[in-house]
Amino acid sequence: MSNTCLTDALTPGVALRLYSQTPFDELGNFYYQGDPHKPGEALTAIGGRIERHLARHFADFKFAVTTQTFAGGRKITANILDAPSDLTARAAQNAVIEAVRDQMERFGFTHSNILQDYHSCAFFCEARIGQSYWSTLARRRGAKNPVVSRMSLAKFKKGFRAGHAVKLVDAPQGHRSLGTTRRVIKVRSGDIILEGGSYLNFPRAGAFACDGRLVRIAIGPAYDPDAHLLYEWFAPDSG
Repeated sequence: MSNTCLTDALTPGVALRLYSQTPFDELGNFYYQGDPHKPGEALTAIGGRIERHLARHFADFKFAVTTQTFAGGRKITANILDAPSDLTARAAQNAVIEAVRDQMERFGFTHSNILQDYHSCAFFCEARIGQSYWSTLARRRGAKNPVVSRMSLAKFKKGFRAGHAVKLVDAPQGHRSLGTTRRVIKVRSGDIILEGGSYLNFPRAGAFACDGRLVRIAIGPAYDPDAHLLYEWFAPDSG
């Protein structure tokens, strides 16, 4: 997302220099004054104006804006709840966060000097990608490697024993054991000891699915809720 000089409904026909485009001078001074900034404005009022502006400026996005007052100052946070683009790549995340923060900073001011350790601003500003964005993206993509749950975790534990084997057939990119088949050495109450000194923890019941041959274990963090391990299970009588 580009942060080139632009215009919008707040200042029609006038080119804007954004926060991220504002340089320090040769003495280390930084000065930025947003065009819709109102001196002395209450924090909740600023937050409301920012939320309405973001909704107009990024029409395909969804935001939740929160305000916070603490001993060191004031803060406004814009949580990105949904966006039309895939923000999985770090560069895409950084571009969107910078673009959103640039629009938020327009409602305040920042005066600072990096050489004198001086900083004064109307409010601290943060734009971040909310957890609901990742959940929405996962639903939009659809689950990868769905496994029909025909066997409960408790039943799997009872039927899984030493001498069986598991092959990791899919996993998040870079997983070192992808494609590896390992024999089961021992099954314990909380985990499985595999040959080669590795082990596999039993997941929560809600993160487990098994159809009798494939085993899917969800390991997704907030930013990748569909992340999982997919194993093929080989019992001695399966050939």
